[in-house]
Formats: sequence, C-alpha cells, structure tokens
Amino acid sequence: MTELQAAILLADLALILAVAHGAGRIARMLGQPAVIGEIVGGILVGPTFFDGAIALALFPLDVRPHLGALANLGLVLFMFVVGMEFDFGRLRGSGRIAGATVIGSTLVPFALGLPLALVLLREHEPAHRPAFMLFIGVAVSVTAFPVLARILTDRGMNGTWLGSVALSTAAICDLAAWLTLAAVQTLVGGSHENHWRVLLVVPYAVVLIVCVRPLLRRVLARGRDERGLSAGLFAVVLPGALVSAAVTQFLGLHFVIGAFLFGLVMPRREHAPTREDLLRRTGHMTRLLLPVYFIVAGLKVDLSRIGSSGLWELALIMCVAVTGKFAGTWIAARSQGLPSRGSAVLATLMNTRGLTELIALSVGLEAGLLDERLYSLFVVMAVVTTAMTGPLLLWLLGKGAQDRAGPPDGAIHGLTSAGHHAAMQHGDRPG
Repeated sequence: MTELQAAILLADLALILAVAHGAGRIARMLGQPAVIGEIVGGILVGPTFFDGAIALALFPLDVRPHLGALANLGLVLFMFVVGMEFDFGRLRGSGRIAGATVIGSTLVPFALGLPLALVLLREHEPAHRPAFMLFIGVAVSVTAFPVLARILTDRGMNGTWLGSVALSTAAICDLAAWLTLAAVQTLVGGSHENHWRVLLVVPYAVVLIVCVRPLLRRVLARGRDERGLSAGLFAVVLPGALVSAAVTQFLGLHFVIGAFLFGLVMPRREHAPTREDLLRRTGHMTRLLLPVYFIVAGLKVDLSRIGSSGLWELALIMCVAVTGKFAGTWIAARSQGLPSRGSAVLATLMNTRGLTELIALSVGLEAGLLDERLYSLFVVMAVVTTAMTGPLLLWLLGKGAQDRAGPPDGAIHGLTSAGHHAAMQHGDRPG
C-alpha cells in the first residue's frame, strides 16, 4: 500500500463512519432501524448516481480491496456475535406455535422461491442452475434475527410472549438459512477439484462441540479479573473466531459459516456475566467495522441500469418474498390457535430481512449465483421488506387500530385473554 492509498483509506474510513452515523440517525427519526439508513447510505454513495463517478472518486479501485478486507473482518465479528446470541433455551419454551411458525415462515416462501427461480433463469445465467434455485428459495425465506431483536426492543415487545415466539422462530429460520446456504455452496463447489473438502465441515463441527467448547468453558471461567473482562480472554476468543472462519473458507464454505459456528459453541448460561461483557465489547468493534461492509456492498448495487425488465423482476421478487413470508407465518400461527391480529403481528415481524439478507446475497454474488443486477434487486427487496415492518406494526398495534378493533388480541402486548388460552391449550408458557 502506497502512502497515498493509506491516506485515502483513512479518509474513506472517516467518511464511512460519518455517513453511517448520519444515515442511521435519519432512519431512527423516521421510525426505522439504524441498519436501514446505513444500507441506504451505502447504496447512495455507490454507482447508482452520476454513472458511478462519485463512487469512483471517493473510493478508488485500488483502495477498495483494503476496504473489502476491513468489511470482511466486521462481517466475521458480526456473525460470531449472532452465533453467540443464539439462545437454545428459548427454543424449548416456545412450544408448538413457534414450531409451526418456523415451518410456515420457512417452507412456504422457500417453495414459492423455486418457481421464481425458474422465471429468473430466463434472463440470468448463474454458475450452477440447481444451486441457483435453492439459493433463491433461501433468499426469499430469510428472517434477520439481529434486526428483529432490535425492532422488538424499540417497540417494547422483547419481554412479551409474542416477542419470545418471534425471536425463537427467527433464530431457527436463521440457523436453517445458514445450513441451507452451506449446502448450496457445496453444490456450487462440486465442479472444483477439491470439492471433497466440504465434507470435512461435519467432523470440524464435531471437533468444535466436543473439544473446543469445553476449552472455551475453562477460558471463560478465568476470563474476568478485578476490572472485569480480561485481555487474555480476547486473545483467545476473537482469534478463535477468525481461525474458524478461515477453516470453513478453506473447506469451500463461506467464512461467515465458520464464525457463526464458533459463536454457536460458546458456553452460555454458566458464564453469563463474562459472556455479556464479551458480547458488549465485540459489539463495539462490530459497530465500527460493519458500516464499511455496507459501503462495500453498496458499491456493487447499481440501480441505474435495471431497466423495465428489472422493474418487472423486482415486482415479482417483492410479491413472492412478502406474500410467501406473511402468508406462511400467518396460516401457521392461526392453525395453532393464535388470534388473527397476533398472527398478523408475528407475520409482519418475520418479514424482516435486513443485514442477514445482505450477507446471504453477498455469498450468492461471490459464488456466481447472482449477477450484479439481480443482486441489486434483492438488496432493494431486503431494504423495503425491513422498512415495512415499523409502519405495519404501528398500524396493527397503534391507537387507531385499537380504536377500530377494540382491545388488542391476546399475545400482542403480553399474554392476555384469548392468547393466554390458546397458549395454555398447546402447552406453551409465556416468555
């Protein structure tokens, strides 16, 4: 790296942080999660406007690989945090409603995604057609667990029974999405000479569970001193996440899979204070680096050349993504006795995609399953479906909706009346 490149890189980092902060504040003022503003900010500085001249001036081609490296580091840390925040205990307390909702919110949009892929194949030539069809199914069935958790907190729903069901369902959907994405990458890598290495991910996962997890338990037990979280713990855990990401990348899977797996095997309840400190400090690093990822992703989004055929494809993608996710979740929740409005709220929450969708799309782009136009269209879908969540919740839970429909259905602002009866009938417990 030359002195000029280093200077531009540092200036770009300052610009990225400023754009992310400003766009995030604007999004929050509009009642949206900050991540929406950051993603849109990344798109605005991309090649969509002025034929890419501003993007090229601000982010020269010879500096972008260095920005990409920082973005990937932020992505590794983020996926490690997502895996660490996965609460297996929550899954045991959500009962049949969460189980049915997982099936409806995953399988219905996935099934609708397969014919959508057949239509998209008429205009696009992916690297591997069967893998492309599976990938489109995953892309329209993703739910963003981290963004959903933030929305629930902002709305004061994180402690309610329905909020617990939504988080449990989203967590399982996320897990299923990453496992399916790993299978898709296996298919794409099937034509490579060393595709057999993908099979090693199974024994690697076993090693993480059997050998690494007990070691981490001992490390966490000694991970606090009189000042709180010790530096030695960071020196073990964060390099471990990076090594795990490197291993899955070497095996032919995306590095986000390895970081996610390492987060999953982190001990939880027995070392809760240490784990919370680790989550908080890693989260600080992630918030600094993820905006770089949004810019790098935005540099690949060019909406100026999608044309009329692109608009038709976008309308089709939106229709399948929204209808499949909403209808599948609503029908599944209603089948388990959840009131109509509670089912609609749950369906609205499960339609949140956000950053998880963006990461999955990046994996598809790197694997040759998406071209840049299709990638851009799916990014727009991710932004719109996430932005829809806030207004729809306001409409379903707001004063106007309550005035028209009387008291809110049970299990919306807690577990009351009909919602409590339905939950108890199926053996669920309020969260």
